[in-house]
Parts: sequence; structure tokens; C-alpha cells
Amino acid sequence: MAEIVLFHHAGGLTEGVLDFAEKLRIVGHTVHTPDLFEGHTFADVEEGVAWAQARAGEDERVFADRAKAFVATLPTTELVYGGMSMGCARAAERVIYGEGALAAFFLYGAVDPAWWDKKWPADVPAEAHVTEEDPWRELEAEEGFVKGIAKAELFTYPGTGHLFLEPGHPDYDEELAHIVTSSIIDFLDEV
Repeated sequence: MAEIVLFHHAGGLTEGVLDFAEKLRIVGHTVHTPDLFEGHTFADVEEGVAWAQARAGEDERVFADRAKAFVATLPTTELVYGGMSMGCARAAERVIYGEGALAAFFLYGAVDPAWWDKKWPADVPAEAHVTEEDPWRELEAEEGFVKGIAKAELFTYPGTGHLFLEPGHPDYDEELAHIVTSSIIDFLDEV
């Protein structure tokens, strides 16, 4: 079973994030859910993004530094990193700058390793899950994800929702949430 660090989206460490982590725990994985927003949560993605931008101010690395500090407390470096939307960058940084990453998965977005001017480790597989008409979708990032990661898989699904795995959120899609959760569990079984 994998040991996973799951970085939350711009809504913060919401019940939906914790619910997804629990689904992975139920099948036997260890899942860490660092709270990079220190208890702040937001129902609206735009509010969360605005809060994070204001909080970071001139220190754009504040959340990256929190993520790095959290991972440094763990007893192993052999980790799977998961990122949800805004958390995708934190997960990717830990793969690129850390040592021992086994795999990565991304929900509600994808990352382009070129953002960091670094190479993605060739032996680290990654997958990303997005909806086709998500208003936050970044096609260039997806293109860079597929080109910059040797073992990358990008899954796109019909729909318009961003936080489609988040119960209680207007974007929630129960059927899609089941499909994506099952896909990630299958991916983790191969790690």
C-alpha cells in the first residue's frame, strides 16, 4: 500500500478533501492531508484563490514552503503525491525537488514540469483528471504535462465542473467522482 501526501485545492482542507482521503484509507493506503491554509476554508474557488494570493503577498513561496516543511516531518521519502487544483503545483514540486517519489496524481488540473525549469523524474508515473469544459482548465499545462512526463496519462471527462469530487459543492458529480476515485485506486495499486 502507498503512503500518500494529498495537497488540497483553493477551498482549503474541506470535508470533501478529507472524504476523498478517507476513501483511499479505506482501501489500505496511508494518506496525509496537510492544511496549507491553516484552518481557512472557502466554498467558492475564486474566494479561496483570492485569499491565497492575498496571504502570499510578495512571498509567492509561502504555500510551497509549508508543503516542503510538512513533507520533511514524514519518516519516509517514498511517497505518492496527490494534488487537487491549486494543490497540483505543491504535489509536482515535491516530485521534482524531493527524492524518492513513487508516483503522482492530479485532480482538477495538470502541471507542466517546465514551470520549474526542471525535468520530471523519468521513472515517476503521473495521471491527471479534468473535465472538458472546466472554466479553470489550462490546456497549455495539460500539453506540457503529457510532453514533459514520460509516464503521464491525462483523463478528460464530459462536464463543466471543477471540484467534481467534492460532495456538497455545486460542481459535484457523483458518477464521475466514483469513476475517478476508482481510477486513482487502480493507479495506486500499480505503484
